[in-house]
Amino acid sequence: MGKSRRKHSREFKLEAVKQVVEHGRSVSEVADGLGVNRNMLSAWRSKFEADGAVAFPGHGKQTEADAEIKRLKRELAIARQERDILKKAAAYFANAKN
Repeated sequence: MGKSRRKHSREFKLEAVKQVVEHGRSVSEVADGLGVNRNMLSAWRSKFEADGAVAFPGHGKQTEADAEIKRLKRELAIARQERDILKKAAAYFANAKN
């Protein structure tokens, strides 16, 4: 049986990344000290460097803009599927006439 997944708070992740970025400690040293996987800490650091202060939003409530983007992406995926089906149907019926 494998290890169960642990969830780390936003504050924990930020503090771990700050120890690497601001205090100049190595990823291995910080990861070992905190008991987290080195690869995970490296991923957190990359996310922090890419997103800055908004990294690790947590499980909080979605913003209205994020919810709207998610809804629009779902609608777009459905529209693309419908388009593909209609293209195939049009090609089928065009060949059926010949």
